[in-house]
Amino acid sequence: MAIIFIQRESAEGEPRVGGSPETVKKMKALGLDVVVEAGAGALSRIPDGEFEQAGARIGSSTDAAAAEIVLKVRRPSSAELQGYKNGAVVIAAMDPYGNDDALREIAAAGVSAFAMELMPRITRAQSMDILSSQANLAGYQAVIDAASVYDRAVPMMMTAAGTVPAAKVFVMGAGVAGLQAIATARRLGAVVSATDVRPAAKEQVASLGAKFIAVEDEEFKAAETDSGYAKPMSPEYQAKQAVLVAEHVAKQDIVITTALIPGRPAPKLVSRDMLKAMKPGSVAVDLAIERGGNIEGAVADQVSDVEGVKVIAYGNVPGRVAASASLLYAKNLLSFLETLMSKETRKLAINPDDELVKATMLTHGGQIVHPNFKKED
Repeated sequence: MAIIFIQRESAEGEPRVGGSPETVKKMKALGLDVVVEAGAGALSRIPDGEFEQAGARIGSSTDAAAAEIVLKVRRPSSAELQGYKNGAVVIAAMDPYGNDDALREIAAAGVSAFAMELMPRITRAQSMDILSSQANLAGYQAVIDAASVYDRAVPMMMTAAGTVPAAKVFVMGAGVAGLQAIATARRLGAVVSATDVRPAAKEQVASLGAKFIAVEDEEFKAAETDSGYAKPMSPEYQAKQAVLVAEHVAKQDIVITTALIPGRPAPKLVSRDMLKAMKPGSVAVDLAIERGGNIEGAVADQVSDVEGVKVIAYGNVPGRVAASASLLYAKNLLSFLETLMSKETRKLAINPDDELVKATMLTHGGQIVHPNFKKED
């Protein structure tokens, strides 16, 4: 019986875990022997006892040495790699971009590492998409964080003493995080607007009851590829859009930026001059601080005063709602793991020609095998 090890995260500030009682039950049904490191779920409100009731054995870090499969949230550290058996499968968010030394170390450890954030955006893999599951929660939490430091009420309130106006919220980027931010701000009663470089986003924004802000000329209408990605815009268009957005930001109470592109520095969307034009005490939330941030002057893991605006720039925002984030992440891992198992033999049966394996396998057999990261001799 193959042993699967759910490891407690050693990275500072990471409260999530790669398993849940529900996924443990399903892994047991797959014929796996599940070991959970003591305390792995404590910060996600999953005590060891709940894992035990689901059929797992509670172990220690040394149990990793016997595991064929290791489930994690973050890329394993050097110390963790030393504890794995040669040939073990390690599934986590590996953050491979710009971390060449770490990838070489993983390869040298002899493990087969799979990066969940490289999962292709195809129908078959929707249930395995950690970027979507975690960004969804980040968009929600961004609004909650903004409301917590905004020193006024968010919804309009009509009282005998007068009317409190609704807060104006502007969301920059209408991907998964942005759409959830729009929906959450609307639920709180804010007047919401949003922008995105993709024309298709206009309909999605409108469907959530928000106003779409963009220079909608002929160039904008043709600004999307057949694959649904944004085309680069001309300098002339970018200048017109920048003027429109700057004028709009000046009228907002809360701005939330969500532009994060894996493997690239985050684009700067909000300048100090734009912040200076906002009313004192306004709030801005930067969801891209881990890649350098969208807001000029944002400081990682802090709420800082920049030109009179409270700029919130927490890293690992899904980890701020770890109890929810872990349940979704654990399901993502399980869905992928099921594709790596043989239903007949109940053993690992990794097919290198499977499109999911091709997209996510970073290292195997002591080598970096992913075409985006292996160096040619």
